[in-house]
Amino acid sequence: MVACWDALGVLGALTAAWLMLRAVWSAGRAVYVFLLPSVRRGAPWLRAHGAWAVVTGATDGIGKAYAHELARRGLNIVLISRNLSKLEREAKEIERLHGTLTRIIQVDFTGGLEIYGAVEEGLKGLEIGVLVNNVGMSVSVVLQKTFEVENPAKRLSDIVNCNMLSVVQMTRIILPQMVSRRRGIIINVSSVAENHPHPLLAAYAATKAFVRSFSLAVATEYSSEGVTVQTVSPFVVSTKMSGHPKTGLLVKTPEDWASEAVDTLGLSSHTSGCLSHAVQEGALDAAALPPTSFLS
Repeated sequence: MVACWDALGVLGALTAAWLMLRAVWSAGRAVYVFLLPSVRRGAPWLRAHGAWAVVTGATDGIGKAYAHELARRGLNIVLISRNLSKLEREAKEIERLHGTLTRIIQVDFTGGLEIYGAVEEGLKGLEIGVLVNNVGMSVSVVLQKTFEVENPAKRLSDIVNCNMLSVVQMTRIILPQMVSRRRGIIINVSSVAENHPHPLLAAYAATKAFVRSFSLAVATEYSSEGVTVQTVSPFVVSTKMSGHPKTGLLVKTPEDWASEAVDTLGLSSHTSGCLSHAVQEGALDAAALPPTSFLS
């Protein structure tokens, strides 16, 4: 019996040491990625990958914030979304505020393969250094069982095409030119929902799990060819999809979040995007608790 308790004591000590090392590693990584301005790559490094950035879902929320942040750092912007009037307004606003060039492509990403010919045509002749695969949707604006939404066949097809097919096809279109120049950055916007199944948000969480898996695998495949692929998995950002919750310590504005997220490029291949969300992620990991349903 004494030997048994001794063995359990050793196991407990090893477990405690492992958890302590993990906490120290996480804290050190957070300091390196988010709190050391000296290690950030800077706008010249970003522009060296190519003159243009392409942002999907670029007229609202996180996509809009990425478009403005990348333009602020000197990149020309291709905005892709389905609403033509919003595209035209944002293009004019970016040119006015940041003095960079813009191009717009009107596309509804709930469509299938047939929509991507227009995208390829619209991108011809551009040296694209950054691709932001941001466009996304949820099946319903309220929490519902997966197959009890209105017209579930159409809604589920739409979310698969928008959240998953768009990432694959936009990467297919743009990655080859990055490989040929041996430089380029692909940012795939996922969500903390990728980490666990989420009843009542089953399809959304599953599509984000796909984005993470696909993104991390492609990052490994092409890192030796000069292409950086980053997965970004935020917690709650105050956007239309999340219901515009009040911002504060835990909830970020899209603009503040995107500014911090762009600073992590070249430092982290998988990030929550900002220090606040990294702390939340670390707290949930330490507690071994799945997050509640989050839309970003």
